[in-house]
Amino acid sequence: MDRRSAQAPASVIMIRPHHFSPNEQTAKDNAFQQIDGIRSSEEIARDAYTEATLAAEKLEQKGIKVHIFEDEGTETPDSVFPNNWFSTHPGGHVAIYPMFPENRRLERRYDVIEMLKREYRVQDIIDYSGLEPDGLFLEGTGAMVLDHIDRVAYAVRSNRTDPVALERFCTHFNYEPMVFDALDENGKAIYHTNVLMCIATDFVMIGLDLITDPPRRKEIVERFENSGRAVISLSNEQIAKFAGNALELQGSKGRILALSSVALGALDKDQIAIIEKSSKLVPIDIPTIELAGGSVRCMLAGIHLLPR
Repeated sequence: MDRRSAQAPASVIMIRPHHFSPNEQTAKDNAFQQIDGIRSSEEIARDAYTEATLAAEKLEQKGIKVHIFEDEGTETPDSVFPNNWFSTHPGGHVAIYPMFPENRRLERRYDVIEMLKREYRVQDIIDYSGLEPDGLFLEGTGAMVLDHIDRVAYAVRSNRTDPVALERFCTHFNYEPMVFDALDENGKAIYHTNVLMCIATDFVMIGLDLITDPPRRKEIVERFENSGRAVISLSNEQIAKFAGNALELQGSKGRILALSSVALGALDKDQIAIIEKSSKLVPIDIPTIELAGGSVRCMLAGIHLLPR
């Protein structure tokens, strides 16, 4: 449990929102979004701010280094999910991504990139945002779930994940692309791969029933089993409760799995037992933030860079 893993970063970046709200521009293709008909917009924003604050504190208590940035803008309702606009990689590489919703493009912040350059060893930055005018989108580690150990980029085909953009990323960053189709029970494409699956060091949590092509599904399972990982199959109901939207991190006393309290409540005892063989479960209460259609993993941009 104490063994360091390329899959589990020890540091993350979080954005604390001051004007959070579910994003109207993403509602059409994000079936996970919900409407709160009880609280005012001001109450929702205040509660999301508090949830993000407490989430950061809980991770820090587990030994995770959290770099938290404030978002006081009023035109970036999804800013609490920074993993979509940039990612970091061993060897000092940073990627900046093309975003499908126009208002999400406003989330890109160069003070975040400057902090990375100042505190970590950054060798180069590859900016793919110029693909936006061509209609080519790849929303970071929401669009892709990266196996950093076996160098595979798993990606559900959607508005947010263009295979051409994915191929370009994989060529630059030395991953093998693994594109597949996944639909929810209403026949709607899964908007982001990271609500469907979580790849940890010793296990994978994945909504296998949502993958539409049986041979592709079989191939994915075999890849994970061949890597020595336990495959935890998540039901459609568990996926809807964000059980797949978790992130393995390296804490001060071993690896942890950060996920929401709702997600943990959806797991059964056998699934929990497999996870706890290698990671300590750390549930985080974010019911307001989950209204926007993302959960704990979406809130955490892992730092896979060496400190200066």
